Amino acid sequence: MAKTTLIIICLNLFSHLLSAQTIDLLLKGGHIIDAKNNINKKMDLAISNGKILKIDANIPESDAKKVLDISGMYVSPGFIDIHTHVFTGPNAGFGHGSSSVKADDFTFRAGVTTVVDAGTSGHKNFSVFKEEVIDRSKTRILSFLNIFGTGMQGTAAEQEDLNVLNIEKAFEINEKYPDIIAGIKIGHYSGSDWKPFDDAAALAQKIKKPLLVECHITAFSLEDQLKHMNSGDILCHAFENVEERMPLVDENKKIRPFVWDARKRGVLFDVSHGGVGFWFNQAIPALKQGFGPDTFGTDMHHNSVNSGMKDMLNLMSKYLNMGMKVEDVLEKGSWSAAKAIKRPDLGNLSPGSVADIAIIKVIDGKFGFLDAGGFKLEGDKKFQAEMTIRAGKIVWDLNGMAGVPWEKP
Repeated sequence: MAKTTLIIICLNLFSHLLSAQTIDLLLKGGHIIDAKNNINKKMDLAISNGKILKIDANIPESDAKKVLDISGMYVSPGFIDIHTHVFTGPNAGFGHGSSSVKADDFTFRAGVTTVVDAGTSGHKNFSVFKEEVIDRSKTRILSFLNIFGTGMQGTAAEQEDLNVLNIEKAFEINEKYPDIIAGIKIGHYSGSDWKPFDDAAALAQKIKKPLLVECHITAFSLEDQLKHMNSGDILCHAFENVEERMPLVDENKKIRPFVWDARKRGVLFDVSHGGVGFWFNQAIPALKQGFGPDTFGTDMHHNSVNSGMKDMLNLMSKYLNMGMKVEDVLEKGSWSAAKAIKRPDLGNLSPGSVADIAIIKVIDGKFGFLDAGGFKLEGDKKFQAEMTIRAGKIVWDLNGMAGVPWEKP
């Protein structure tokens, strides 16, 4: 009997040790907000082998290799920035150039784990973008493929030369890299021919991905552009107030009827803050009328990161102080963005999903937020990224939560 009892004890101990090895990192006591799974409460989250293992009310600490107490913090799926320019290189300008920025330098500190490059490359230079930037980045980089083959070269080719259009080649890029290409982009076009716009829209429909419509399309009215867009397509710089494009909000601070019609048809509206793309005199009246953004694209580039935009969390903090609820802001930065780029595998904390996680604290105090015109919104709270986890690994730890005291053996 004694021998049998000993065997049972040993088996139980062995089983417990195996169980302990299943959790690499356990996050205890955080307030989880996961819109896809309708979770909005305090729960524990376990990570194993780079993926979400489980979420439960009380996961035993004995089952984990490492435990972090994150009480008082929010746990969100890693944020997805759907408008960036990260095709860095030796050239002037954005495409393979110095106007783009290195994703890893700006993403993790803001809780961002995925970015989508907004058409900085086209079919002619996408392979360079992939080899030199995408494949070397810790941040997941996806891409809207520019309908112009040379991407954002800052030359006449992007402005009006239809000879660089090659729909077949663009289609082939999507077929070769379906997990990287998030959609098709049209923008920075000064020509008067609808062909590039309509070709881009048709290609997006063919590959069943969104068309990203940036501003700087000077020959066509905002109303006409929206009419040429399909359900799921995305309008950038939704709350800008510049001469080259009619603003969404009219002189009476009302959303224009044709804008409401576009939303009803399923057209999505992204902030795309950038250097000139976000104004409080547009965004605040719109939000008061129930017209908030669908996604929080930042238009991250070398100018915007040092101006009013700064980073995605600063943009999200603006909306927090404009009256949007915490859970709504976090949802639009994660699950809403994942749906917009048709990547339901991202932006959620479902068991089995990749463990891309943002651990966020809301800081109380006195803060100021700038728009693209240099106008200021005063606020009393802001988001702060305490920790960012990418594929199960801690890639940002603001206050050393995962560290060990230096004097401890």
